Amino acid sequence: MPFTLPLGERAPDFRLPATDGRTYSLADFRDARVLVIFFTCNHCPYVLGSDEVTRRTVERYAPLGVAFVGINGNSPNTYAEDDFPHMVARMQQHRFPWRYLHDATQDIARAYGALRTPHFFVFHAERRLIYTGRGVDSPRDTARMKVNDLERALAEHLAGRPISVPLTNPIGCNIKWEGRDAHWMPPEACDLV
Repeated sequence: MPFTLPLGERAPDFRLPATDGRTYSLADFRDARVLVIFFTCNHCPYVLGSDEVTRRTVERYAPLGVAFVGINGNSPNTYAEDDFPHMVARMQQHRFPWRYLHDATQDIARAYGALRTPHFFVFHAERRLIYTGRGVDSPRDTARMKVNDLERALAEHLAGRPISVPLTNPIGCNIKWEGRDAHWMPPEACDLV
């Protein structure tokens, strides 16, 4: 099996603590028509540059039955600001409209095959993967953005159409794996397209 979850595969389950004080599993989102899980963090300039675009996407699609879950799987031993207290402070400051979960063991980042921050995974009602990759084509500087791949995938799926581009390469900082150099990638990880 490739490092990153292939299209058509089921969403791996999780049980992770969130910044709102609750612990969430996949079942907590069972009523959502679509589930977007994205790997993110507190420090990456690609995340910081695109968070407001992601916010607008959530505000647009959450009323249509789309649930959004951010997961931070970065090691705080690489970047201290990626620890859980900083996650809580970031959510308190920015009040992002998604759940923000902490993957301290990095087991969930491995199960999904997260490559970068941000890296988006979109699952339909039966929780099969229908899109994975980038959110937008210029996450660090969204003033230069020409394509919002995440919104296109959501719009096409909710309209009952096939997703025209179901696979893109995520753009961002690599996941910060525990005990590894900040730029290390698992040897089996590769570009998606």
